[in-house]
Amino acid sequence: MRALPIAVVAAAAALTLTACDSGGSSSDSDGGKKASTASSAAASTACKIDQIGIQVGPANAAPAAGDTGNVPVTLTNKGAECTLQGFPAVKVLDGGTGTDVPEEKSATPPKLTLAVSGTASFTITYVRGTAGDGKSLAATTLKIGLPGAATTQSFKWSYGPLAGKTGPNDPNASVSSFQPAGD
Repeated sequence: MRALPIAVVAAAAALTLTACDSGGSSSDSDGGKKASTASSAAASTACKIDQIGIQVGPANAAPAAGDTGNVPVTLTNKGAECTLQGFPAVKVLDGGTGTDVPEEKSATPPKLTLAVSGTASFTITYVRGTAGDGKSLAATTLKIGLPGAATTQSFKWSYGPLAGKTGPNDPNASVSSFQPAGD
């Protein structure tokens, strides 16, 4: 008598799982088509720097040589809905010469869609150098660009010299990927 109820329960469970799988497959298939359509539309609407407001700071500045500081940067979309993916292009300059700030190695950049007035952020993390040290870059200007664009916006760098790992063109600094910000 016990074998019959167990067999009935097993058969019912198999039918139930089959029904769930079938519904799940067609839903995933439709969802994939919608997602690819959305991503192809989003790819053509990359954010443009002239339609983005950029606010640098307030920073958690490194107070002394060897200390680590963080400079948050907030982007606000002032144009139509657009997308950000990857890392910002960040360069620090000491007048005429400068160097790129490398991307954070452990970061996997998400793809963000910014609605009108939507915000995103990224962080520049750096080690403060020693003024006059041959390994430090006496940075005075910060240039920020968006992925795939040649145009940048310039801002004052007021957080002291950047320490170099091997020299002034190898900054002990990194930039994070774009992250959602705000509500």
